[in-house]
Order: sequence, then structure tokens, then C-alpha cells
Amino acid sequence: MKIASFNINGIKARIDALTDWLKESDPDVVILQEIKSVDENFPRAHFEDLGYIVETHGQKSFNGVAFLSKVPLEDVTRGLPNATGMGRDGADDIEARYIEATVIGETTSLRICGLYLPNGNPVDLNSDGTPVEGSKYDFKLKWMQRLEDHARDLLQLEEPFLLAGDFNLIPQAEDAKRPDAWRKDALFRPESREKFRKLMDLGFTDALRVKNGADETYTFWDYQAGAFDRNDGIRIDHFLLSPQAADRLQDCQIDAYARAKAKPSDHVPIWVEIDL
Repeated sequence: MKIASFNINGIKARIDALTDWLKESDPDVVILQEIKSVDENFPRAHFEDLGYIVETHGQKSFNGVAFLSKVPLEDVTRGLPNATGMGRDGADDIEARYIEATVIGETTSLRICGLYLPNGNPVDLNSDGTPVEGSKYDFKLKWMQRLEDHARDLLQLEEPFLLAGDFNLIPQAEDAKRPDAWRKDALFRPESREKFRKLMDLGFTDALRVKNGADETYTFWDYQAGAFDRNDGIRIDHFLLSPQAADRLQDCQIDAYARAKAKPSDHVPIWVEIDL
């Protein structure tokens, strides 16, 4: 089964680019981020006509995640658990950043967890270097802790699952063309990377690094200053596989060619093939 993740950066603006890629790549399941649409305005019928089941968790103008699937999706849930007090205004987190569903294969099922992790910029710090309470960076780190807590719960089930999407996180210096340019950015600050390492240390496999160790392999290029032409990119879209899913991993690649198409997203698709 081919499962892809794609930060589309606005479904309305990228519907043609997404459609072209779907026809070229033919994934079984797609996890979308930044659809920037409420559920009722998502072009559901368009993708259903292409053979996809559509499940969304939308939000007006910002964020939003979705599934497009050629196979049935079971037990669809929306929102990352343990949200109480996570809103930057002290209220519950209402940002549409997380969706889960199970797909049933021929031999086993797979839980797919699609996420759009907070960016975290600007980085507001106290004099002691800790994040300012309620700041965007504080929100990012707390969201990552919630993700880790939920991942622990899923791992206890000892069933195949994966975490995939736009993590807004550069794991290592090799994941940026110019790492020094990102040292003070929330995507590459030591606190963010430490949170990511703690998540990985639970026993996850970075699918791309297992199957593709090529240098200068990125998933995001800024629209400005010809970044894509110079391959001045970063790797922030990831597939993290539980041990049971990693045992079934067959391939993981990035469709960088999508960035050269008309009206592209600033991200490109990343996909895995898993034996189910």
C-alpha cells in the first residue's frame, strides 16, 4: 500500500497541482496538511470522482488536515488527545492539526496518524532561555509533548501505526542546505530537536533515512530567491514508523519533481510503501 503525505498549502490554490500529482503518483492513501478550508467547503466531490474517500478536519483560512483514500477508512478520529489548556489564549486547543484512521490490508491493519505540527515562530524566550508561557514557541513544545504522550499510548497496543505529516522540524544539520541559517528558528532550535529525539527514542523508525540516505534530500523550499532551483531546502515532512510498521516498510521516497510544476506548494509529497 502506498501512503503519502503532502502539505498542500491551500486546497483551493493547489487543487490542480494536487490532482495532477495524484494521477501521476497514484497513492492509495494521502495525508494532507494545510488544507486551509472548513469541512463543508472542501472540494469533496472532485476527489470522490477520482476514486478517493475523503475525511477532513478543517479550519477556516488556517491549518486543516485531511485524508484521501482509495481504501476504506475505519475509526476516524479528529484532534490530538489531551488538548485541555493548550490554546494560546488559555482555552482548549481548537487548531485543526491532527487526524487518525485505520486502513485494513490483506494481512493486517495500519493506524495512520496525520499531523501538522505547529511552526513555533517567533521564538519568545525568557531571560533564562525558557519559552514565554503562552507564546507560539511554548505552544509548539507543549504540542510535541502531547504527541509524545499519545504515541506512548499507541505503542502499548503493539500494533502497526505511523506518524506522518509536516512536523515543522529539522532533525539534524544534514536536513538543511544551510543549517546555520536556521539555528535560531523554532524548526531547528535545540529544544525542538530534543523533543523530536525523545519521540524517536520511543522506538520509531525514520522511514526516509532507512530507504534513502542521499545527501541534500529535502521536502520544503521557500518560494523566495529561487530556493528550489538552488536546492536550498529543508527536510521537515516525515514518516515515523512504529516497530511493527517498520518491519513491513518496503520503500520511502520524495516526489521533488512536484515542486517544479505550475502553482506548486512550497512542500512536496513524501510517501512510503508498506506491505499490508
